[in-house]
Formats: sequence, structure tokens, C-alpha cells
Amino acid sequence: RYQIHTGLQHSIIRPTQPNCLPLDNVTLPQKLKEVGYSTHMVGKWHLGFYRRECMPTQRGFDTFFGSLLGSGDYYTHFKCDSPGICGYDLYENDNAAWDHDNGIYSTQMYTQKVQQILASHNPRKPIFLYIAYQAVHSPLQAPGKYFEHYRSINNINRRRYAAMLACLDEAINNVTLALKKYGYYENSIIVYSSDNGGQPMAGGSNWPLRGSKGTYWEGGIRAVGFVHSPLLKNKGSVCKELVHITDWFPTLITLAEGQIDEDIQLDGYDIWETISEGRRSPRVDILHNIDPIYTKAKNGSWAAGYGIWNTAIQSAIRVNHWKLLTGNPGYSDWVPPQAFSNAGPNRWHNERVSWSAGKTVWLFNITADPYERVDLSARYPDVVKQLLRRLSQFNKTAVPVRYPPKDPRSNPKLNGGVWGPWFKEDEKKKKSDKSKGANKQKKNKNKKKAN
Repeated sequence: RYQIHTGLQHSIIRPTQPNCLPLDNVTLPQKLKEVGYSTHMVGKWHLGFYRRECMPTQRGFDTFFGSLLGSGDYYTHFKCDSPGICGYDLYENDNAAWDHDNGIYSTQMYTQKVQQILASHNPRKPIFLYIAYQAVHSPLQAPGKYFEHYRSINNINRRRYAAMLACLDEAINNVTLALKKYGYYENSIIVYSSDNGGQPMAGGSNWPLRGSKGTYWEGGIRAVGFVHSPLLKNKGSVCKELVHITDWFPTLITLAEGQIDEDIQLDGYDIWETISEGRRSPRVDILHNIDPIYTKAKNGSWAAGYGIWNTAIQSAIRVNHWKLLTGNPGYSDWVPPQAFSNAGPNRWHNERVSWSAGKTVWLFNITADPYERVDLSARYPDVVKQLLRRLSQFNKTAVPVRYPPKDPRSNPKLNGGVWGPWFKEDEKKKKSDKSKGANKQKKNKNKKKAN
């Protein structure tokens, strides 16, 4: 499902927020369990944990080993959300994994865990293994030996990033070798996917695409992915069709011969034939997002959106070759590779975009111009209107944003120094039970008086 259909269309889930992927959203592992799969998760969760019911083991995974937050130290597994609000974030199932706290770099530690899972499972029984490595997210850390090949890179962030990626590549190789060694490989499908574009401030590079992580420019949303499997019909081919992350859910469930309920409204499509056989994608559009509470663009208006859409709202949509952005799409420069420079972000020879006064609508032919250099919104007002109508249609189906204020009870100090579920449902129940009891007593007293 798109973010607008889960309520998570604004920003990310913060460690101190009482928020998680709504419990009525059925997950991929839950559906695979229905058809006899063992389900295991290793790595980064980041879908909320304020209640026990939000934890990975309650959302379809038989086992979980990894972190609950979005980032943290690769060796100590420690994370501060703000000064004084710090805690340990490494879990095995539902408990802090203190016994694993031996200063092992997370990429290597997660790989070891995956090898153990594969060694102890019967390869003739179906298994779903979700591995969400922490690399290459900030903080930029890597074991010393991986730096040797990258001494020629002057920019220290870029050098660290390269070292982290070398370690990740080795990890993927080790996972693939384990699949072969324990007898899974011939009947496996391995999906590699990234979650977003790079962060140029932290070693990433999206060149020659525009913008960075957290924006709706191609540099923020266009990610590389690939599928590796002996079961693919066309091997070694490049798929240039439209594929979106929501497509993995129906694709993998259908491959596993699971059932997709008729009545749940999915935004994803089964794209297996597109990937495996080179057929056309069933998808003609992608709603990148509509974020109704992001900083509104000062100059945005209904008039600028032809009375169809308020262009103060941050949104982006792709239909066939066209891409439309409205509102404030975020940091929009083109940042060239910084391999040879140690200069800070303000010293890059990047192309600064001078905001043309009051602009809140952009239109690109993204196939012809993936770098978003030629804005066509003035030339094709009819296309703009068509895409604004599509945005407006999508928006009618949006659910309210879930972005609650922070809860002081989330502080790890109140939880044995660990980030973990803090919201106790039974406290509320006890209180309401007490108040119900008190009300009963009052009623009885009143009855007596009346009598």
C-alpha cells in the first residue's frame, strides 16, 4: 500500500513516538505463514515498537534479530534520539540481546545470524528470510581492513562509505554461499532492493540525478534493485518498466501460491512476468507521495493548480513518461561525485538552483529527461491538469496522517536502558476498570438515596 493508505505519509516513525505500522495492515510474512512458510527477520525494523503488538514477532515473523530504530552505532548498537535520551537497540525476538553485545560490526553480525538460520532450517521446507542490513546508513563506520582499497579517495565520508559498501558486498556473497552450501539456492528467489536515494551529506551520491534522500526528486526516490534466481526465465536482462516497492507484496505472495484477499485494496501489482519474462508492467502510474502536513510552500495556491489541487501541498506523481511535483519538493541541487574533494557541502561545485519566484508546480518527461533539467509545466498545461486530477483522485482515498507527539515514557532510562515497547495497554484498562467500579459505587449510593 502507498503511504497515504497507511497513515505514514509524513516523515518517519521517531523512536519516541507512540506510532507503528497500523495493526490492521497485513504484512508479507503473515501472508506467507498462511501457506506454510517459516519467516525470519534479521536487521533493521523501523516500523514502530511502542506497543508489544507492533514488534516484528507480532507482525508475522517467527524470529527477529536486529534493531528497532532507524539507525544507531554499528558496533555498540546504541542510539541517542536527543541529549540524555539514549538506549541500547539490539534485539533477539522480544528481548534486548545483551549477550550479543561483543562489539561486532552489524553487517558481519547479521550475516552470521543469517548463516545460523539457514544451517538449522530444513531446505525442503519453505522459508522467507528478510534481511535489512544497516549499511550504508549514517553513522559512517566500517572495519579497518575495508579501507585499504579506497585510500585514493580524498573525501573521508566517501572513503568510509566505499568501505561500508565493500563489507556489505562481501556479506551478500556470504549469504549466497550459505544458500548454496545448505541446499536452498536452486529453489530461491533473492530480491535486492534499496529504500531511497543517497544522502550526499553522508557519503552518498545520486549523480547525475537531482536532489537527495528525503526529497521527491529522482535522486531521492529512484533506487536500484535486482532479482537473482535460477527460476528467472530471462536471465541477465535489464527491466526498464515501472516497478514500485508496493509491488513486492502481491508478487511474492502470488509466487508462494498464497491468497490475496479480494477486499483489501492494494496499490501494488504482481510484476513477476515483467521481471522474469520481460513483459510490459501492469503499472502505469506511481504515487510517490502526498504529504499534507509537510512545510507548506508559501506561494502555493489552488489558482496555481488550476482549481484542481492546492500546490502548497508537497506531492509527486508519475504517470507513464510524465512526472509532476507540487509544493516544496525539498533540496533540489545536482551534486557531482565528491570523491576527490574534502570540501564541505557548501563548497561543492554543485549547480545551485535559483528558485524562480513563486514556483510550486514542475512537470518533466522523466523518460527523456531523468535528470529533471527541463521543466515542461508551462509548455503542457493540459498534461499538468491531467496529473493534478489524478493526484486529487488519489487524495480522496487517503487516510489521516499518524504522527503523534513524543511520549516521555519512551525514554530508555525508564526501560532498563533499552529502546523497547513502553505503552502498557493494561494500565489504561485498570484505570477505566477502576473508574467503572467507582461509577458503580456512586450509582449504588444514589440508588440508596433515592430509595
